[in-house]
Amino acid sequence: MNKIELTNKKILVTGSAGFIGSNVVEQLLKKFDVKKIIGLDSVNDYYDIKLKEYRMNKLAQFEKYEFIKGNLSDKELINKIFQEEKPEIVVNLAAQAGVRYSITNPDTYIESNIIGFYNILEACRNNPVEHLVYASSSSVYGSNKKVPYATKDKVDNPVSLYAATKKSNELLAHAYSKLYNIPSTGLRFFTVYGPAGRPDMAYFGFTNKLINGETIKIFNYGNCKRDFTYVDDIVEGVIRVMQGAPEKKNGEDGLPLPPYKVYNIGNNNPENLLDFVQILQDELIKAKVLPENYDFEAHKELVPMQPGDVPITYADTSELEKDFGYKPSTSLREGLRKFAEWYKDFYKI
Repeated sequence: MNKIELTNKKILVTGSAGFIGSNVVEQLLKKFDVKKIIGLDSVNDYYDIKLKEYRMNKLAQFEKYEFIKGNLSDKELINKIFQEEKPEIVVNLAAQAGVRYSITNPDTYIESNIIGFYNILEACRNNPVEHLVYASSSSVYGSNKKVPYATKDKVDNPVSLYAATKKSNELLAHAYSKLYNIPSTGLRFFTVYGPAGRPDMAYFGFTNKLINGETIKIFNYGNCKRDFTYVDDIVEGVIRVMQGAPEKKNGEDGLPLPPYKVYNIGNNNPENLLDFVQILQDELIKAKVLPENYDFEAHKELVPMQPGDVPITYADTSELEKDFGYKPSTSLREGLRKFAEWYKDFYKI
């Protein structure tokens, strides 16, 4: 592994108004004496823009941060950023997220996750970087029966277009690493949650519905398990991985071996959906988001599995532990408590 100092570096973070991206930028600016961070985001209306503005406002206070509004699929813009700024490290977190949305809006996934990622790879080829770190997803494991999911497992059976685009990112990165010796690391994130997260995620969507007295649908009759991973743990993993690029080496044929790695970042502890809902209820009451006498049973509906969903996600994080001495550790209760407290404050309940 090739150690990379973040001090005095120029770093490009795409998706910087997003949930994970904004947190990565904030921690980099707080903990490292970087030269500059360039943030790129299209600030689309896939979900409530107010959340994106809230995250962007938190970052605007930092002198070493420059925000550019634009789309990954805009090749001219991407090339201009690389040519003018010459970032040494690229963290590609911009993507059209969401499994269910990919079934009804496929175009946006191809544009952002395939064309957009290709534009980043081309820019890295023409303007060499020390390390490209990019977001993949636990969804690449599809309906794999073997758990926990290990990075060496086959991932040839995606069950959604979103999953297929993320698997494509890994394949494209591998090809570019091999052809052009670009050090790249893919990170398979497992169900990320926390304050100022994405409203399309279960914990946030459930809270919004319960507040409005609506019914929450619990898929697969509550028999799903998710490896919920708190956002701070994800961010810590991203920043550690940024500092360790795969080494450039030649094979026996004298040609470069691809400096390419993929890691899982998950909590290594899948939680049953019904237990998750129970913990969320407890914490929403404790934070006074909902009253103590709230009738949860009247607002719950157990429904069948949705197309594109998988019954379980479960991360084997041994590779991450071996190479970086790190594994996520925030308990679901602790993480949901922080979310509930943030929710009360943000929506002024």
